[in-house]
Amino acid sequence: MTISNALCISYRPDRFCGMIPALLLVFSAVVYRVTTGLLIHSGASWLSNFVPLAAIALCSAAYLPKKYKLSVPLVTLFISDAVINFRYPAGVGLLDAQILVRYAVLALVGCVGILLQNRASLKTLLPASIVGSTIFYAVTNAFSWLSDPGYTKNFAGLVQSLTLGLPQYSATPSWMFFRNSLVSDLLFTLLFVVCMNLGRSRGRSGTRAVPQLRDPAAVA
Repeated sequence: MTISNALCISYRPDRFCGMIPALLLVFSAVVYRVTTGLLIHSGASWLSNFVPLAAIALCSAAYLPKKYKLSVPLVTLFISDAVINFRYPAGVGLLDAQILVRYAVLALVGCVGILLQNRASLKTLLPASIVGSTIFYAVTNAFSWLSDPGYTKNFAGLVQSLTLGLPQYSATPSWMFFRNSLVSDLLFTLLFVVCMNLGRSRGRSGTRAVPQLRDPAAVA
């Protein structure tokens, strides 16, 4: 490899650097989820489900490199679940069926993001965020209806799981969980796309600012 090639490689924009703003946003969302999870257990029910889980899976799969597309959202979710579960060990275990279904649904939402990776933009991801939120809400609540003996196993019970839920678990009705989730997913998707565009534009600016270096051997 010539000196010029080595220098060119060293001056190539680091792909990871362009993702730093978006990764910081993911980290902030996870910290926010842990914080609100602890506050909700303390009685701040108005924060219920104002966490962009589906959007993290969607945007990570659409923008991040292949090996991070599903690992970043699932690992960050697991870490936040572990922290909340450690603080309140009497809650749902990490290997509970409801938790595993949640991870499976987020992986499914991530697949939607992978399908959009070559045309990821606000125009495609904002509608996809609504779809992801709806999928997450419908599947997880339908599973609760099937698995929880508190629901009658008929259409009325399914409607209850999708609208009101069971009052003994939360004073917040299910439809409010969906509303909060939808708003947070849309907001996160907007910020994630802006952060990725910002990181990429800064990377391109840095590339243009690098002077063209010549091979010393050629000069000699």
